[in-house]
Amino acid sequence: MAAEPVDPLQQLAAALAVPPDSKEQADLLATLRESLEAHPSPIPILCTTLIKTVAGAGDSLLKRWVLDLLHYAICRSSLTVEARTQLASQSLEVLAQLLHDPNPNTVKVAVQCFPSVYALLFRMLCANRNFRQQWDILSQAKARILEFVWSPHVTSGIKFAAVKFTQRVILVQTRGNSDPRLQNKSDPNLSICPTDHPFISVPALEAEGMKLLEGIITILYTSNNADMLSAIINSWATLTKLRPALVELVVSTLARWTPAQLEGQPLVSTKSVEKAIRILLVHISRGPQGAAFASQINAALSTQSARMEQAAAEDKQRKAAASDASRKRSSATPQSEGPDTKRPKLESDTTAPSNALLSSFDFATLPSALVTELIVANLQTFSENTLIGLVQAYRHKRTANATTQAAPAIPTAPAAMVASTSAAAAAAVRPTPAPAIPSTAAEVQPAQSKGRSSRSSTPQPTPAVKEEPVDPMRMDIEEEEIEYEPDKLNQELSGDQEQVPENEAALDHEMDITADLQLTDFKLPPPKDWTSADRNAVVKNSLTRIWDGAKDLAPPEPAGELSEAPGSSASDMWMLLIVRMITRVTDPAQLSNDDDTPEKAEEPGSSAVSELYAHQDRLRQTLCDYIITDFPGRVRLATTWMNEEWYNDRLRLTSDRNWQPNYETWLNQIVAAYQTHSDGKDRTFSRFLLDLPSVPPDVLNLLRESCTEPDRRQMGFAALREFVAQRPSLRAEALTILLELTTHADKVTRGAAINTVKRWIPDVPPMDGMIRDFALQLLRRLQSRPKSPPKTEEPPAQGEDRDENMEDGQLPPEDIIQTPYLPEQLELPANNAQILQHMELIFALSVKVPDFLEEIFSAYGGMEQTVQETIQQLITPLIRAMTANPARLLTLLRTFPPGAESLALRVLTISTERERPSSQLVALVKSLVTERDLDARFLIPIIAEMDKADILRYLPRVVSVLNGQPEPKNLVRSVFNSVVVIPPQTFGSVTSNLPRVRQSELLTPAELMVLLHESEKEIGLKSAIEAIGICFSMTDIFRSEILAVVMNQLVDEPVLPTLFLRTVIQAVTTYRSLVGFVSTTLLSRLITKKIWTNPPLWEGFIRCAKLIAPASFGALLQLPKEQLRELVDKQPSLKAGLRDFVLKRAGGNKARMGALLDIFGEDDGKDTATPAPEAQTATPEATS
Repeated sequence: MAAEPVDPLQQLAAALAVPPDSKEQADLLATLRESLEAHPSPIPILCTTLIKTVAGAGDSLLKRWVLDLLHYAICRSSLTVEARTQLASQSLEVLAQLLHDPNPNTVKVAVQCFPSVYALLFRMLCANRNFRQQWDILSQAKARILEFVWSPHVTSGIKFAAVKFTQRVILVQTRGNSDPRLQNKSDPNLSICPTDHPFISVPALEAEGMKLLEGIITILYTSNNADMLSAIINSWATLTKLRPALVELVVSTLARWTPAQLEGQPLVSTKSVEKAIRILLVHISRGPQGAAFASQINAALSTQSARMEQAAAEDKQRKAAASDASRKRSSATPQSEGPDTKRPKLESDTTAPSNALLSSFDFATLPSALVTELIVANLQTFSENTLIGLVQAYRHKRTANATTQAAPAIPTAPAAMVASTSAAAAAAVRPTPAPAIPSTAAEVQPAQSKGRSSRSSTPQPTPAVKEEPVDPMRMDIEEEEIEYEPDKLNQELSGDQEQVPENEAALDHEMDITADLQLTDFKLPPPKDWTSADRNAVVKNSLTRIWDGAKDLAPPEPAGELSEAPGSSASDMWMLLIVRMITRVTDPAQLSNDDDTPEKAEEPGSSAVSELYAHQDRLRQTLCDYIITDFPGRVRLATTWMNEEWYNDRLRLTSDRNWQPNYETWLNQIVAAYQTHSDGKDRTFSRFLLDLPSVPPDVLNLLRESCTEPDRRQMGFAALREFVAQRPSLRAEALTILLELTTHADKVTRGAAINTVKRWIPDVPPMDGMIRDFALQLLRRLQSRPKSPPKTEEPPAQGEDRDENMEDGQLPPEDIIQTPYLPEQLELPANNAQILQHMELIFALSVKVPDFLEEIFSAYGGMEQTVQETIQQLITPLIRAMTANPARLLTLLRTFPPGAESLALRVLTISTERERPSSQLVALVKSLVTERDLDARFLIPIIAEMDKADILRYLPRVVSVLNGQPEPKNLVRSVFNSVVVIPPQTFGSVTSNLPRVRQSELLTPAELMVLLHESEKEIGLKSAIEAIGICFSMTDIFRSEILAVVMNQLVDEPVLPTLFLRTVIQAVTTYRSLVGFVSTTLLSRLITKKIWTNPPLWEGFIRCAKLIAPASFGALLQLPKEQLRELVDKQPSLKAGLRDFVLKRAGGNKARMGALLDIFGEDDGKDTATPAPEAQTATPEATS
């Protein structure tokens, strides 16, 4: 491999610069490939860029190199799963096109890529519901590859790759482990696919997977290709491991298989298939899933052994017959007819190569598992009686050789080895004087050399026996393969030994020196007196040495697998030794019973007991300190220690009721010490607590405190979560702590607790029921009322009546839930943060279980007004999150209980803030407003989506909400903006109007103004005046020409609206350009309609005339004399102006001038004020 990575872009550019398909290009690409395999990070970029160039291109070295690199990247590289998935997604279309490439090698590589591509993309598409096109391409490619399996015209390489792809499809399209905690991420299957997936049909894929499995079984029974059959059988090992449900089908299939289709094939081909079947059946029988099929597997193996014996015998007979026929043909042929030919060696040549091959082959190079399988398979070819006979014959042969030969022969080496080993063991346990060792050795060495010389000088005879070819399936056990003889060893150990040669007996006698080593008057020297510090140091060093030494004895644990069961490994045994030396000590009562008198025993005994306890505590403290120095690495030691302490306390308490338990004391010591050394992200502590036999309340309180501290929050929540899930005895206490933390004042702590308990909603019993009850009790807590002294007894009586009528039932005051983080009584007026402590849990649960919203609505009516207003503010995120489920909101609005109208209105408003209301919502609200007589505010969010008739019908009711407050005024203004069409002059300008229905369904500004006047009684005069004022403030819509149209239309009404003249005054005040229209046209038409007959309108007429004087003088002179006199009497300031106007216009008509002057009176100089100032002073009065 390349020592250092090369620049992939430069190397690729250099490869592209040399002639295509040249040796230089091949070398450069090979160097680049070697570098990429060592440093694969640039592979995705290169493959994504280059794969597009190979589609449709002819066969070339670069194309083959790119495809091989893509196959390596997707199937065999060390890239992450995410990177491989992205690469497979980007290359899918090109790979699908390459399945139709004319070059078989290209098709083969493409097919080899698809097993991994299919698995990776299936996992991705299960989680992404928007990639329908990729699924279609993948399905088409799958269909194309499956055609290769059944097509007789494809090459064997493509067919083998297609069969491998089919096996992977079967794995993906069957169900794995349904438990999400046990699911293997590298095994995508139907269990990870949602049942409501928009384009992946789980039932259809499962049916297709079973059909493909049936097709593979059909190939197994009908194909005569031994390689194909071996490939299928070998791939089923993974199938049986990952899909335990299919083990029965596989076992029954293999048990019924026979080599009928392989008839006529060489025996070695049949043996390869039979061997694959045998290995797979043995593998299944040794696994956990094969126990149920042991009898069936054993029967199949027995049947196969008999079948193979018969096949070997038939093959042997066939070869013998062929050999005889060949000899007969050679003997019948005259020697003179042709040149001399060398006669083939049929007998000896068949054995010599076989023996030479086996003797020269190094079996140490094979895996141990394979060697074991081969040995077992060969032994099982013999029947039990045959095997026993062979073993007895071998023993008889060894015994005969040992007695006939003078020197020990090679086969008796194991016996000599056992004898020398026994002598060495005896010498090891008995101290031997120094002079005896060289003499003994000197005697043994000549004997050994003599034996070697005799063996080397004696020639071994070579038997001239004709041997038949050896069948590997029935090969006998060679002499040199058996060195371990359990029967002979048992015989020697039992004392029933064979006759020992004299020279060996003499040697044993000389080595027996037991009589010389009699220990007489031997006493051990007194032990050295150590200080307490020295003793503690020795104990600590011993603990460290024992623990570190146990690591050398521990076998390596496979990555990703569970550790050994407690007590099964060397480290577990050492841990038990350590902790039991500390926890299980001498009974202290025995120390005081050794004295003669009770009086003497009392004081010394008590001091000895105290010293013993102090010594025990020092040992425990040493062990505790040792554990804390590396708690993650020594957590198993801590767990073993605590379990032993707990068990020892239980044993002691059964015999001594005054025993002081050590378990809780030292558990608290470990926990307290861990707090100062802990890492907040380390989950070792939670696993330690989970393995404890008992968890005291102090530890649970510590976990509660840890959940509130930022550095230890993760550890605390992880431990409590594991207690709830895996410790039923602690489930209630741990879940109670978590639920109480959902009301914590700190938002982060509260959110973490809510996220923890939310995972058990809605269908993880019994936790879901406990969480639901707690959330509902918090909700009902908001219905309780604080007891205030100033209140009389009537409100509580009303509260009691309300409790009896509540749907869920109000809890009595003594049953109201209380947590450490909530005040005893709710503070009023409501505080947002305090209400959120009560409601955030049920808001979070409502996202997963919308039924909780109904509970909120049911309890809402019994809450205090400020609490209701706070909930209206806090519920906004929840309703926005639920807009994706409009059907649920419609049901909620249709069935909300009485008293929850304001909350329902808030929900309706939030759901229509960012989206247009649907037609179903519009119809529902209209029906609710009609049937339940709801507030007109319910119409505001939907009125823009109504047709014109409904707008005209409901708009007056909407306008009636005006009460002089800013909020209703802004709402009505937004409604006007949404239902009124903009005049043509402003088309194309930017507007903030909401999305509306088509323009023909909107109102024109004139229609809106006319509607407000015609519906003034339904709306109310005050509200109508305020609505008209809103229209006048919308100057971009209600311009002067619009107001002229409105006044011209209203003046023609049979009954003039009460507010008509007020609107006219407001119009001429806002737009002075309307004065001419009002003075020349409007006032004259009002005079013809005898406006003086309606006192309120007549008063408005007079004020309007005064406002626009002197422009109104011409119209005023059209009034009858009585009405003109009344007008000037009510507005004397108009007399002078009218008199001057008459004098200027009367001309020579003295009679008319006299009559009018009689009404206006002579000019006495009192009314000399000009009309303009009068008009100006009348303006505020007219507009008021």
